Amino acid sequence: MKFSEQWLRSWVNPEASTEELVSKITMAGLEVDEYEAVAPEFTGVVVGEIVACEQHPNADKLRVTKVTNGSEEFQVVCGAPNARVGIKIPFAMVGAVLPGNFKIKKAKLRGVESFGMLCGDDEIGLASERADGIMELPLDAPVGADIREYLQLDDTIIDVDLTPNRGDCLGIAGLAREVSANFLTEVKAPEFQDVVAEIDDEFPVELDAPEACPRFVGRVIRDVNVQAATPMWMVERLRRSGVRSIDPVVDVTNYVMLELGQPMHGYDLDRLSGAIHVRMAEQGEKLLMLDGTEQELNSKTLVIADEEKALGIAGVMGGEYSGVNADAKNIFLEAAFFDKIAIAGKARVYGLHTDASHRFERGVDYQLQSKAIERATQLIIEICGGKPGPVSEVACEETLPKATTVKLRQQKVTDLLGLEIPCERIEALLSCLGLELTATDGSDGEAEWDVAVPSWRFDISIQEDLVEEVGRIFGYNNLPNTIPVAELRLKPIPEANVDLMELRRVLVARGYREAINFSFIDPKLHKLFDPECEPEHLANPISQDMSVMRTSLMPGLVSTIRHNLNRQQSRVRLFESGQIFLRKGDKLTQDLWFGGAVCGTRHPESWHGNNADVDFFDLKDDLEALFKRVGNADQYSFRAAKRPCLHPGQCAEIVRDGNVVGVIGALHPKVAKEVDIDSSVFLFEISADVLTAGEVTSFQALSKFPEVRRDMALVLDQATAAADVEAIIRSKAGEWLRDIRLFDVYSGKGVEEGKKSLALGVTWRHAERTLQDEEVNELFASIIDALSAELGATLRQ
Repeated sequence: MKFSEQWLRSWVNPEASTEELVSKITMAGLEVDEYEAVAPEFTGVVVGEIVACEQHPNADKLRVTKVTNGSEEFQVVCGAPNARVGIKIPFAMVGAVLPGNFKIKKAKLRGVESFGMLCGDDEIGLASERADGIMELPLDAPVGADIREYLQLDDTIIDVDLTPNRGDCLGIAGLAREVSANFLTEVKAPEFQDVVAEIDDEFPVELDAPEACPRFVGRVIRDVNVQAATPMWMVERLRRSGVRSIDPVVDVTNYVMLELGQPMHGYDLDRLSGAIHVRMAEQGEKLLMLDGTEQELNSKTLVIADEEKALGIAGVMGGEYSGVNADAKNIFLEAAFFDKIAIAGKARVYGLHTDASHRFERGVDYQLQSKAIERATQLIIEICGGKPGPVSEVACEETLPKATTVKLRQQKVTDLLGLEIPCERIEALLSCLGLELTATDGSDGEAEWDVAVPSWRFDISIQEDLVEEVGRIFGYNNLPNTIPVAELRLKPIPEANVDLMELRRVLVARGYREAINFSFIDPKLHKLFDPECEPEHLANPISQDMSVMRTSLMPGLVSTIRHNLNRQQSRVRLFESGQIFLRKGDKLTQDLWFGGAVCGTRHPESWHGNNADVDFFDLKDDLEALFKRVGNADQYSFRAAKRPCLHPGQCAEIVRDGNVVGVIGALHPKVAKEVDIDSSVFLFEISADVLTAGEVTSFQALSKFPEVRRDMALVLDQATAAADVEAIIRSKAGEWLRDIRLFDVYSGKGVEEGKKSLALGVTWRHAERTLQDEEVNELFASIIDALSAELGATLRQ
């Protein structure tokens, strides 16, 4: 928020320089971004009046004028199109020095002498762009007065960057309270009396959405002269706050907003129909805004409307059809209180950001509306005349914020600030902020207060907020430097677990790269990958294609695969660790998962010519490498499964301890076509908590005795899984089993149709002696018998 230092000092004027004032404001938590002079240095410019104006004899675009400074008349040649008799202007006399060290000297233009210069506002540093003509001053400007003194240009513009919780300081009144508290200087607010109604006219208002708008205050003013000129002092204060002067009614509403912090709006009363309705917009309702854009409203937007149409987006911007224009004679002033939750984000939805929305989103004093109406009425009547009606107020007490009281203990102040501050000082510090303290009897004789929070401090709700206020006003620089004492215990790290970073390194070593995707995705993409799970919808999404929370890592990985394929990267290996969001009953859970995706050739392009494409088992091997790094690969198994996004013939559940903990498979061709991928893509995802949970490593001495291996070639049904065969072998192979290895899979000539041949090698070794052939043959026979009985397997001849 930008404001004029002079304007602030008209409310509260501490004995401090600009630098001291800025420093104090910053240290109070209201950070000053920058401050700069209102106008650059210049001298010799006074208020002049044009008393004669004639066409230049030798130039069509020049005029010869006579300008008085109150005591003398000077001939000045001027090229401004608006130069005419009777206007008052900034007059730089001979010897003046304008910004940029531009010195005014006597000159001759096309044969006519000129003694001085008539200035535009850009030439004295009051505008950043070149003006079309000379600057016109009010007709009551005192001729001969120094322009710096007349316009009060020895001023500073201060730009304060407020945190979102300090909306109460988005006005001179709120800033004055802060300065008063920090400098212990009295606030002298402008005096104005409530304006007495001269007519009985009122305009009806109905609150159809009282939760969003609990209070609406209005006033009718008739016979207003909108053609009147806004006073120069008001124009300058608005300009120094970054607001452009438009017309007196709009200027007054903007001025009151900057002064008190209450956004207002003025309506052309003659363009309103029936009554004002504060309601929710109809879905698809159209509204032409004051800035000329047409908005299509949604049903979650609060609007101000009459009986026929929407007049504006509440708390954001008014509409074109209701605003005050040059022909308006009767106006209706509005000052309303809107719930900040109802207004938050609405401006951004429609691509807008206004001073009003900036304030309402942060919170406005819910008791300020009537005062703002009275102040605006006073200023409008002073500038434009008019006959005011009575102030009308419509409010819903049930939905209005309630006054709050917070208990404060002196010991809490001492504990948090590390300094014992006397009770009298605490009371003084908080009282100067407008808080009312009532001493109460605390336990153990401890000093306590019930603190009544004023309506403008909606950011104070707990005891710690009050302690923060004491610290701010007492001065952070005055607090002692103390070393905090705390008992710190090292977080236990289970020895059995493997850090996720180690597993990332495993995949990086195998040619993968890490991907980081957004947690919110396109609803259409979610429906392709996980249609059976209802996702969590965002209340305020960045865009429509990022409006639901992901329930799987696969959509993001596939999108990243496609992004790379579209950029001529045909061989892609990616992994990602991130949260997925699942609703279980009434609770939304966030679970950490680990996933990967591959496509392209098995090996990078090379001279050896081995350019076979990656397949399901390549990805399965990478996944099993993770299991081996954790040290519990034997606890995992795979079983055929179905997933909507995966190929039904190449999809398996990952199982551990009987629980499904993940899935692996090939991207379904239909899904690949939908996402515009024409390569085979293979994916896996698994719970990171399960993946990283291993077992404590234990040492086992190496045996010095030889291994014994027996190979078998089994003929089984085509549908029989190798994992089932391995499970039976493990159950019958005994305690000396060391390894089972599948080394061949065959079907075709020599094997009955519908059957396949699996060749496996089984290895035994005893830790303390050499195994005998009879022992191994007995185990081998029991394995064959079990396979035959349970799976119908036969030895291949």
